[in-house]
Amino acid sequence: MDERLLVTASPHIRDNTTTAGLMGWVLVSLLPCTVAAAMIFGWRALLLIAVTVFACVAFEYLWCLLLKKPIPVRDLSACVTGVILAMNMPVGMPLWIAVIGAFVAIIITKQLWGGIGFNFANPALVGRIVLFLGFAPRMTAYVYPRTAHDALAGATPLAASVDRSAVSILDVFLGVHGGMLGETCALACLAGLAILLYVGVIDAWIPCSIIGSAFVFTLLITGDLHVTLVEMCAGGLLFGAVFMATDYVTSPLTAKGKLIYGIFIGLAAVLIRHFGSMNEGMSFAILLGNIITCLLNQYVHQTPLGYKKPQKAKKGKKAAAAKEPAAAQGGAK
Repeated sequence: MDERLLVTASPHIRDNTTTAGLMGWVLVSLLPCTVAAAMIFGWRALLLIAVTVFACVAFEYLWCLLLKKPIPVRDLSACVTGVILAMNMPVGMPLWIAVIGAFVAIIITKQLWGGIGFNFANPALVGRIVLFLGFAPRMTAYVYPRTAHDALAGATPLAASVDRSAVSILDVFLGVHGGMLGETCALACLAGLAILLYVGVIDAWIPCSIIGSAFVFTLLITGDLHVTLVEMCAGGLLFGAVFMATDYVTSPLTAKGKLIYGIFIGLAAVLIRHFGSMNEGMSFAILLGNIITCLLNQYVHQTPLGYKKPQKAKKGKKAAAAKEPAAAQGGAK
């Protein structure tokens, strides 16, 4: 028999994509944020990133070694987690606290749930939230660049004491203000997004829906375009939308699900920012999005190719169809 006529089980599409390859491109896309953090905050930013990455890799290696499981260090997922976690810390974070965050991310959030592909939430995200709740003074001890604008000399752009209408959009866009390592420079985040989209690691549904919905909701609340643009560039909105909300494991599978997921995160982040007790709500918004992902995957399905929705019969036809069997039975008697 001709092998071209054989039909095998789906899926039929094959490529050479590997986990290590995807994670490698994510690391490449994080380079702009890494370079920007080093330029803005100095060499200690690189030290913090190096320590966090080393801790994540070491925890994953030791855990799998103790449990006699295959060691997945070569897939680079622990490295990605370490870089993203470090990008969610201020440059002055004590290194021992960064190691605690790495333990929470790798052991508690990832390995205890079965390893890569089984975690219910983004590991770096959970690590950041735990550090924020447990070491709030350290997580908010921002270091401000010497070139910071006067309006940003004592607080982040999202602080309640800052008049956002007096903040320069260019300063916020270029990262001339205090904050976490990865979220200060909006330009670097957009450069990372461009790389991920160009190589096809992610699609535009999630980041665009998050940024777009957050822009619309913020504009409706503030009524000021300048303030809205400042809020879009400040905080962890861009970094979270590009590098954290797009995690394969914790984001929906279908385009429609990704759109709902992104709009939900954008709305939640804006509501927390403006009506909650904290200036930055992106991390908690993404965590809520991770939690509802299982529901979106269950109820929002892809339409099969060639599928046509069956037409509903009219009431008159239904009644006639119901009478025909009864009439046939009466005639038979």
